[in-house]
Amino acid sequence: MAIQSPSSSSSFSYGFTYQVFLSFRGTDTRHGFTGNLYKALTDKGIKTFIDDNDLQRGDEITPSLLKAIEESRIFIPVFSINYATSKFCLDELVHIIHCYKTKGRLVLPVFFGVDPTNVRHHTGRYGEALAGHEKRFQNDKDNMERLHQWKLALTQAANLSGYHSSPGYEYKFIGDIVKYISNKISRQPLHVANYPVGLQSRVQQVKSLLDEGSDDGVRMVGLYGTGGLGKSTLGKAIYNFISDQFECSCFLENVRESSASNRLKHLQEVLLLKTLQLKIKLGGVSEGIPYIKERLHTKKILLILDDVDDMKQLHALAGGPDWFGRGSRVIITTRDKHLLRSHGIESTHEVKGLYGTEALELLRWMAFKNNKVPSSYEDVLNRAVSYASGLPLVLEIVGSNLFGKTIEEWKGTLDGYEKIPNKKIHEILKVSYDALEEEQQSVFLDIACCFKGCEWEEFEDILRAHYGHCITHHLGVLAEKSLVKISSTSYHSGSIYDVRLHDLIEDMGKEVVRQESPKEPGERSRLWCQDDIVNVLKENTGTSKIEMIYMNFPSEESVIDKKGKAFKKMTRLKTLIIENGHFSKGLNYLPSSLRVLKLRGCLSESLLSSSLSKASEITSFSYCIYLLIYNDFVFANKEEITMIV
Repeated sequence: MAIQSPSSSSSFSYGFTYQVFLSFRGTDTRHGFTGNLYKALTDKGIKTFIDDNDLQRGDEITPSLLKAIEESRIFIPVFSINYATSKFCLDELVHIIHCYKTKGRLVLPVFFGVDPTNVRHHTGRYGEALAGHEKRFQNDKDNMERLHQWKLALTQAANLSGYHSSPGYEYKFIGDIVKYISNKISRQPLHVANYPVGLQSRVQQVKSLLDEGSDDGVRMVGLYGTGGLGKSTLGKAIYNFISDQFECSCFLENVRESSASNRLKHLQEVLLLKTLQLKIKLGGVSEGIPYIKERLHTKKILLILDDVDDMKQLHALAGGPDWFGRGSRVIITTRDKHLLRSHGIESTHEVKGLYGTEALELLRWMAFKNNKVPSSYEDVLNRAVSYASGLPLVLEIVGSNLFGKTIEEWKGTLDGYEKIPNKKIHEILKVSYDALEEEQQSVFLDIACCFKGCEWEEFEDILRAHYGHCITHHLGVLAEKSLVKISSTSYHSGSIYDVRLHDLIEDMGKEVVRQESPKEPGERSRLWCQDDIVNVLKENTGTSKIEMIYMNFPSEESVIDKKGKAFKKMTRLKTLIIENGHFSKGLNYLPSSLRVLKLRGCLSESLLSSSLSKASEITSFSYCIYLLIYNDFVFANKEEITMIV
């Protein structure tokens, strides 16, 4: 997608020049119905485009007209008896339908003195007019394609809900239209973003999901992904983009937070107020459910539930497609993909990150308030984009924090972020972690602190030793909560799984453990940082809180264990993995809590022997893994260890 100026996203900002655009056959209705409709709209303060009123003398009509169409919010094509005889009107209609399909604009057809079926199926006077065009175009390939587009536009416009004139007072007919338009434009758009970079293509992706099937039934779509990806921002952009096309609409923000503070009933009240203008005080959530079902099941509604994290929220606000009228659309944003599946939502969309030129553009706007930045900042900008790892929220936070700063201040700030995550970023990403069960949190911390980048086969048995066969379920939950990604590659021997997590999700997990004891690593549950581990072992400051140690030195490095008792106080140590670490003394005093012992690399034969001997003494637990690798020879499991010793 090419770089776009954020100010160009009028679909999100609603910076329209005209609120209504009138398309009509002048000789049919200019001095009658259309003229009266124009006056009624302008009398209400509704800025309306009509061709002989707003076009300046000397303008070329086609460019001026196209510009007026692009800058209008609502279109009213007045289908009169001779509308289809005008090539000008038909070209105009094609562009109007294009704006309807690609920009989410509202088209409100008025059938004045004609039957909608004649417009839809190209019969009667409309069929005659199109046949006349076809006769004139029969030897012109380009114009025949133009005719085809006219026919499509007529059919699509006639399939939309609109107004059909009937005998009676014209002023009442016009009054109904003006009242409808007034209600539409009185709805205030949501603020989407100061700099809506990259949103246009993402909105189109979701709109294609909303349009699938086009059977005019109720469609529910789920948007999922980790925190900070911009799910809420995307939801707001979609709301602004298409809400005019619905009878009523409602965007319910922060469903998770409101539900957590016992305000789910309040959300039901807000839903009824925004869609039906119904002010009501509900006695409880169970009372609100039948109210919503009864009052909205005939309404064509757009409902967006933002940040859902519990099934009870969906049951209370959007229990099923039968709650809403034909053509309704329900969009749910969540971090939990499983929640969508459990609610029977088959149409889902994973929200992707912001990378490359789009990420750089957003960062420039946030940090410099424009898209033109001195070339001297290029390297530090790229570093900041790399740190953000595709999360728009991080780009916004980092850009705001670095506004007006020098290059050296940028570097210093980024150095700090890489050591200790920014508090705002950490808290937002931690929401998904907080929603986990205790054992699932433990699995996540194991992966984030010690196993990121490892192939699944490398740590499957290790985690299974701790958590048993539940590990498969736990990993599935982590994936559903958007904390890890699990992919598989099929080979002749079966499937090889790969478990990955976002860099900033990894940082969040490590920060959770660091916060257990910010100043004393020996008081933390997991140790993975080489400096922390060496310090704990040298100073013998380990405690019973340590459950896992993962030492992976890049090359042979000595670890001084002054008395050979560094592990004695680690009475809850379950996993000890040492790669390329050379101990000054044997691994004595290994605790009976140990489930996994893996030694690989720079071990002396005497140290290997003492380690094997010690490991063979630990026989009191039901499931253990011992993997000791010396000179590329593998000794595994306690039976082999006993035999070797």
